[in-house]
Amino acid sequence: MFNFWENIARYPRFFISATAGLFLILLSPFQKLFRTNLGKLLFIVIVFTIFTLGFLIFNAMLNI
Repeated sequence: MFNFWENIARYPRFFISATAGLFLILLSPFQKLFRTNLGKLLFIVIVFTIFTLGFLIFNAMLNI
């Protein structure tokens, strides 16, 4: 029978491996996107737009 603390010590390793797996699953569709120059450009434009909109929204919310 496992000791209680040995069982508790397994949870951080499980959390790290589950999180890494989640990121790999979420990023795998972008591999096909990065194969073409148009896909790379589209990704850069989308990321830039998201950051710009986020900055403008936070700027308006905080009245800076």
